[in-house]
Amino acid sequence: MQHPFRAIGLLFACLYLLPILASTALYLLRGGGHLDWRSADRSSMHLLPPAARMSGAVVRIFSARTVSWRGIVATHSWIVIKEANARSYERFDYVAWGGPIWKDRYLPDGRWFGSNPEVIFAADGMQAARMLPRIRSTIRDYRYARPGDYKIWPGPNSNTFVAAIMQSVAMRAALPPTAVGKDFPYEGRWIGLTPSRTGVRLNLCGYFGITLGWYEGLELNLLGAVAGLDLRRPAIKLPGLGRLGVPLYSRADLQSDTEQAMSGQQRRLGS
Repeated sequence: MQHPFRAIGLLFACLYLLPILASTALYLLRGGGHLDWRSADRSSMHLLPPAARMSGAVVRIFSARTVSWRGIVATHSWIVIKEANARSYERFDYVAWGGPIWKDRYLPDGRWFGSNPEVIFAADGMQAARMLPRIRSTIRDYRYARPGDYKIWPGPNSNTFVAAIMQSVAMRAALPPTAVGKDFPYEGRWIGLTPSRTGVRLNLCGYFGITLGWYEGLELNLLGAVAGLDLRRPAIKLPGLGRLGVPLYSRADLQSDTEQAMSGQQRRLGS
């Protein structure tokens, strides 16, 4: 009888404890323990072209390691949108300070207190325009919008907020495994569709759960730490370390998508 328990213990150590310890070591090697968040870099990563050059609508989901030691295991997510012909982007964050939904407090593609963001989802033109009404209504009617509603763990937090928006429009994407709080049941249901609506999710108040979906892959949530597999774009998902494998987006992908969107706009204007 000892062998099954030993195997379970070894599996738990490999999937949860060792990745978090490795992430802790990386954090210390990078000097994270000495970072002053007040002077941390929040400059643009230039992942978005100037809004004036994009006549079409835009939707982006970004995620970056969160502030201080919490970045060992967690990331912060936010959404950026732009209406067609608008001259500026709009950024929405869900934070722990004051009224939790903040608009345009930070640069749209800025570093999150020194951490470089990655693109989780990108849509331009008509695809983005079709999403915008539902995105705006989800932000406006978000049920956890009062001061004090934010809970760092297990949620609702920034990742819960973005996951709710993603589900409202069935975005074909998934937040990283380090997006602690993404599995918090913001609708109050313990079973339901995944945010991409391509699978199902069983959830116990964000503390425990299992997710199986085409875009989410297979994920096991244990006290907010997520381990799993992505089969669509092959990768291993580990707590702390995040997603190891084929990237969701590269700079080349984004540049190509943006150039295609801009060339399409120019052709329409020329006609």
